[in-house]
Amino acid sequence: MFAPAPPGDPDLALLAEAAFGIDPGRAVAELPPASDALGSWYRAVVLGGQGRYAAARVELRKVCNHSTDPVLLSLAGSTAGSLLRQLGWHARAAAFDGRAAALILATDAAATETTRKRSDDDGPDRHDALCDALTGLAADALGVGRLALADRLLRRSRAATAPGEMGWRSALRWHWVCAETALIAGNSGPATGHADAAMELAESAPSVRHRVKSRLLLAAAAAAGGEHDRSMSLAEEVAEQCREYGLLPLRWASDMLRAGLGVEGAAAEAAECAATIARRGGVFRPMGGR
Repeated sequence: MFAPAPPGDPDLALLAEAAFGIDPGRAVAELPPASDALGSWYRAVVLGGQGRYAAARVELRKVCNHSTDPVLLSLAGSTAGSLLRQLGWHARAAAFDGRAAALILATDAAATETTRKRSDDDGPDRHDALCDALTGLAADALGVGRLALADRLLRRSRAATAPGEMGWRSALRWHWVCAETALIAGNSGPATGHADAAMELAESAPSVRHRVKSRLLLAAAAAAGGEHDRSMSLAEEVAEQCREYGLLPLRWASDMLRAGLGVEGAAAEAAECAATIARRGGVFRPMGGR
């Protein structure tokens, strides 16, 4: 799943490679324009990963304006939710993730067989979209302190896909949110287990960005488990990779973790990242905001 692009479309292949491959830091000026809704979604993913929130939202609106495919519309909704969640707006993100899930769950299977399950050459399918939405909803629930709901949604996400049908990206995201749920619940052992599983999957996956995010989560789990030196080493590696690939939201998160670990200057680096994110259209939720 999440194959680069249909054969014969080099621009779409390049966008897919930047979104889910080895080139997440490709300069915006080097990204080809999208010729269809799938291309716009790929562009939104790339731009969001670089912290270019305003530009990413523009691409997501293009998907909604130019596609009637429930899979792409659902993925666009989940991506919009993810962008909000990165900035702390979990309650607002839940509205997008809820609509994304409804688009797939309401789809009549007999009438939409071609959108339910695509070939690997055709990009994301119904299973990817549903797992995105349900896992996103679980992360949203975590952000507002509803751990039991998050756990139920994670179990539903896992059950929504038959064994062997969950793609690498869906499986990774599921492990991420399971680890985050365990961390918030104060269970460092299960958190480390899920983070390790995510890292193992990420090492064999094509996406640099997903490897960096998995390593960051492993660093957080190590810190929660009292493994200060391991956490520090992993966090420093993540920070360096984020600088190399221009992954600004993950760099901000790694700087926040490094600051918590006592790294001198890390808090100032996080503040610089936040200021750049704000200039790119990303507004962090203030303390007490909704």
